[in-house]
Amino acid sequence: MGDMGELDGENMSALSRRPGTRWGSAAVLAALAASLAQVPVASTARAQAARTDFPSRPVRVIVPLAPGGGSDIVARITAAALGEAWGQTTIVDNRPGAGSSIGTAIAAKAQPDGHTVLISSSSIAITPALYRDLPFDVKRDFAPVTLLASQPSVLAVNGAVSAATVKELIAFARAQPGRLAYGSAGPGSATHLGSELFRVAAGIELLHLPYKSAGLATNALLAGEAQVLLTNMASVLPHLKGGKVRALAVTSLKRSPLAPEIPTLAESGLPRFEYLTWYGMLVPAATPKTRVDQLYRDTARSIRMPQYLERFTQQGLDVIATAPAEFGRFLAAEIGQWDTVVRKAGIKVD
Repeated sequence: MGDMGELDGENMSALSRRPGTRWGSAAVLAALAASLAQVPVASTARAQAARTDFPSRPVRVIVPLAPGGGSDIVARITAAALGEAWGQTTIVDNRPGAGSSIGTAIAAKAQPDGHTVLISSSSIAITPALYRDLPFDVKRDFAPVTLLASQPSVLAVNGAVSAATVKELIAFARAQPGRLAYGSAGPGSATHLGSELFRVAAGIELLHLPYKSAGLATNALLAGEAQVLLTNMASVLPHLKGGKVRALAVTSLKRSPLAPEIPTLAESGLPRFEYLTWYGMLVPAATPKTRVDQLYRDTARSIRMPQYLERFTQQGLDVIATAPAEFGRFLAAEIGQWDTVVRKAGIKVD
């Protein structure tokens, strides 16, 4: 990994803002969520009546990360919603490894008939900047279906860490550089890049401990193997009451209604810092457009059914459900944006 600490203050500020704030993807996500909030929700019966002969067999939902993380949570809620709407089995297939590139490559080579879909996080826009010899090309090998949801992350520490605030954590890390370690869902994952953006903005040195999923990284935090973790809210919030984990801040510009007592990083000494993780559905590029459009319509209807919308909300997720073309434009912009971030920050993976 390159030395990000040599970046000057202006570049640090720009990097901390780049994946968020009103000028970045966070504002786009918020606008998309607001504009699509009134998408009509079809009943299960209507959704079943609208489909033709698809799906004609069980649908496989590939998640390129291990169980327990944000992508896995989104995939399981989405799969349950689609399974009910279709009256067909949907199988979540976790294929972790190599910063999500193993599972993504499997999905890219699947039969292009809509019976295999990929649900990935922001990492699909990050890996092209980190891995130059990927066995797939996101733009060439995939057809975007829909941007499903987004959520802020939580900056948390193990309960044994003395810092009770972000400022105290930064002061501790500056006084003892390299003593604290942060966990991630693996090199090139959204948790890795989000943590690096925080590290650069704070001007501190932290060790990186990569795991195969956000869930495993959370377990490492609970065990004290990692002292710091920046990850999705769903992974952290259930552990706060026991005292083993302490949440210091959320990465959205506004406090989360799910945990309004947790301050934002922006109000904790890092002005304008914002970082959101998003989750999307893609299929192999050769999938017919009619099938892509049907997948989008069925997914948008299903995940907005009240019982599933509530499950997303309980996990701190904002449902978006954009049309394929809109998701495609957003994904292309994210790939370009993260390429710039990685190059400027000198981030490398082994």
